[in-house]
Amino acid sequence: MTDSRPLPRGARRLDATDVARVAVVAAIVAVLGLPGGFSLFGAVPITAQTLGVMLAGALLGPWLGALSMAVLLALVAAGLPLLAGGRGGIGVFVGPSAGYLFGWIVGAFVIGLIVHWGSRKPVAWRTFTGVIVGGILVVYAIGIPVQSLVTRLPLAETALTSLVFVPGDLVKAVIATAVVTTLVRAYPRAFRRTWATTPATVATGKRDRDGAPVA
Repeated sequence: MTDSRPLPRGARRLDATDVARVAVVAAIVAVLGLPGGFSLFGAVPITAQTLGVMLAGALLGPWLGALSMAVLLALVAAGLPLLAGGRGGIGVFVGPSAGYLFGWIVGAFVIGLIVHWGSRKPVAWRTFTGVIVGGILVVYAIGIPVQSLVTRLPLAETALTSLVFVPGDLVKAVIATAVVTTLVRAYPRAFRRTWATTPATVATGKRDRDGAPVA
């Protein structure tokens, strides 16, 4: 028996290509953790993995981007050492960085919503806005209160010490924007291209070099 329940707006049932993209992006985030991380003033390490979170939402869109982060964290919870420094296991979800990890899922979703807003093709300004809002502000908004709760430090003090992350995250936002805008032109197959399947683009009859409709 097939499931005929309606999907959330903007979502569709997974196919093999979607599953492959989710797996590849989750693997990229894991690989970005291989160099490890370091801490300056707090218990939350600075790592390159948030760059992968930014790319997840921008490349896959909101639903698959969030799914890729959920898959990664499920593997971490199962004990695989996929976080920076070879961390893994259920313990990381009750530590100071737990809120940031859960923020990856929400952040990737928000990034996807903004970057692919209205099923449009990603452009530089919207991509940069998306990775700033979803990849930094949303992740911080979830991570800082949880860190404060776990470490028992005042929220204001925790937020102040978290400012050390901002310069590096801004650099990651620039890198993510550059990667996305380059891929849009050079390798659009990297995306789940909702912009290539809207009625307006299909109606033109034009197709790009990958055979997908374009406006």
